[in-house]
Amino acid sequence: MSILSNRAKSIKPSPTLAINAKAKSMQAQGIKVVSFGAGEPDFDTPGNIKNAAIKAIEEGFTKYTPVGGIDELKDAIIHKFKRDNQLTFKRSEILVSCGGKHSFYNLAQALFDRGDQVIIPAPYWVSYPPIVSLAEASPVIVETKEENDFKITPEDLKKAITSKTKALVLNSPSNPTGSAYTKDELEKIAEIALSHNFFVISDEIYEKIVYDGFELRSIASIGEEIKKKTIIVHGVAKTYAMTGWRIGYTAGAEEIIAAMNNIQSQSTSNPTSIAQKASVEALIGPQDEVVKMLSAFSQRRSGRSSGNTPTRQASETLKGKLRQSAAKWPVKSPRAGRKGLLLLAKRWRSFSDRNESIES
Repeated sequence: MSILSNRAKSIKPSPTLAINAKAKSMQAQGIKVVSFGAGEPDFDTPGNIKNAAIKAIEEGFTKYTPVGGIDELKDAIIHKFKRDNQLTFKRSEILVSCGGKHSFYNLAQALFDRGDQVIIPAPYWVSYPPIVSLAEASPVIVETKEENDFKITPEDLKKAITSKTKALVLNSPSNPTGSAYTKDELEKIAEIALSHNFFVISDEIYEKIVYDGFELRSIASIGEEIKKKTIIVHGVAKTYAMTGWRIGYTAGAEEIIAAMNNIQSQSTSNPTSIAQKASVEALIGPQDEVVKMLSAFSQRRSGRSSGNTPTRQASETLKGKLRQSAAKWPVKSPRAGRKGLLLLAKRWRSFSDRNESIES
């Protein structure tokens, strides 16, 4: 009898976190490293958010909370959706979890069964397929093309649909390509989803990191019918430089959210009480630091970084320029992943040789 379950043996460690751990290990040895691993803003969490966490500790807000998050945070999330996306939700349609990955995992466990198919445009965030597989569903990978900005087209989407299609994973803005869908593109996808009766899982965690005046839309805002078939996965990690605080949230139909809440109740229970209080401040407090962070990203992206920008910040400058290069090598196997990393490393060395001031 095998010690490990087949489920455990079938899952490989997250490549993103493995790369990140390796980079940190090399940095600890004094090696100069530019990491293209985890999507993590190199800014500190804004002071007002940290102060809210400190206040929560000092006031003794350190006990269990409701499984799906405190009402104060759910109300802050509802406020955010109304303010930023013109979407209206109730508390019963919101679940707070331990990060965006946890949100997606809970959703997959609640929504998918063996035999279900889930369409995932490639390039994709590396955790989508394994999490779908853990729910015993089948990831259906649809290759996208550079001439379409690495976005799935209506034609390619229709070709991937079968009688077993349960959902489409739509990541906009995309990790890793940075591409985002226009209103017209979302309307066409929504029409297909409704006509074929499948869900859209809209991962919007990079919502604020857009450039050149691009107006980001949530597919759920296209109309009331598609909103009913959309589950939004979101979090505070990227917008507020809170990757370590582990707060993600999901918005969707009450029945789905209730099922996710039950699953979470039997695994992690509630997200950290202190991080929840910090997230309330993040969502409804001053947004000035978000504007500053995006401005800095935009300057790096356009190559207008100052001469004394640290090397670790230069990695964010290059991400926008290298995302499309990385997209040409979707990680489908360890060999493909190594090839992509080697090519990225060569491009980084070439860029670094021509832009020594970024490292000074």
